[in-house]
Amino acid sequence: MRRALLTSSWTARTASSPRASSTSRSTVGKHPPGRLQLHLCFVHGAGGFGVDFSLATDDFKSGIDLVSQKILSHGVTSFCPTLVTSPPSVYHQVLPQISIRNGGAHGAGILGAHLEGPFISKEKKGAHPEHCLRTFEAGAFQDLLATYGSLDCVRIVTLAPEMKRSSEVIRELTKQGICVSLGHSVANLSQAEEAVQHGATFITHLFNAMLPFHHRDPGIVGLLTSDKIPAGRRVFYGMISDGIHTNPAALRIAHRAHPKGLVLVTDAIAGMGLAPGRHTLGQQVVEIDGLNTYIAGTKTLSGSVATMDTCVRHFQEATGCSVETALEAASLHPAQLLGIEHNKGTLNYDSDADFLMLNDGLYVQATYIAGEEVWRQDALGM
Repeated sequence: MRRALLTSSWTARTASSPRASSTSRSTVGKHPPGRLQLHLCFVHGAGGFGVDFSLATDDFKSGIDLVSQKILSHGVTSFCPTLVTSPPSVYHQVLPQISIRNGGAHGAGILGAHLEGPFISKEKKGAHPEHCLRTFEAGAFQDLLATYGSLDCVRIVTLAPEMKRSSEVIRELTKQGICVSLGHSVANLSQAEEAVQHGATFITHLFNAMLPFHHRDPGIVGLLTSDKIPAGRRVFYGMISDGIHTNPAALRIAHRAHPKGLVLVTDAIAGMGLAPGRHTLGQQVVEIDGLNTYIAGTKTLSGSVATMDTCVRHFQEATGCSVETALEAASLHPAQLLGIEHNKGTLNYDSDADFLMLNDGLYVQATYIAGEEVWRQDALGM
């Protein structure tokens, strides 16, 4: 069962799965009419609820535990905590404290870390601190290892493919089962295509922090319709569907050009879930003004404060797509990107029974992990 839109007919449609059918029988009787949906997963979020994943603190583990628990109410059952460009000392302190783990009542599961930088373009650094940016020119993959210290918990690395010797790095990361994403880059289309041919499979927040689309050289954006993608390979791309980072028309263009590759991402920062004011994003101070987040004292966007369920609702409204399509962009597609679609993102036989109860407005009513209820909206709507 690969469809994200599931109704009361779900019991009959999943009868081939003992795990799924037993769960459906127990939950359909307990809940009022509504939609039963696949879990949401995000692969790009730098923090939330006052926790900054790019700060090396003594209580880092308690911070990541807090975020894991809080995002259950937004329908997230698994995620990739993101570290933005930081000094090597931060990676060396933080990465050993991130452990891949299953979700449960304690919080959403951790699929591995997403390292966004520091091997990115100075011209498209966005909110990343310029003094921490690095290149591959000296030792290629060895430079990356020296910077990060360990790749044991790493699931995704974002880099700029126009950098010298980046092809070597992409090949080595791919060999180790790490997803390579292209972003914060001034790469042209041929450079982006070469990166994909060497193993890159993802684009970090499409349209943001990359060259704008041009009809003679569409840059990284051109990968959505490129005819140079290796046979059997799919390029996925992240979209920040928060109503700030991407115009609804741009969302529609991307979705219509390559619907099966779209992955909704939050790009969330520590200020998600908090009141407007000043917060951190790694080495930077950022300011939240309504739904806008900027590097303090500038108008440079610095992440988002939107939650995943908000992004799903905005995407569905902006594109006019089906609910099923919107949910797949936050469940099936990220699972396919990470190569875990046999366990996550579907309700096939023997897959993880991670799912949500949503009302008709796509607001989360309850969250389940491995068939167990881990969060429910109370009678007061809290």
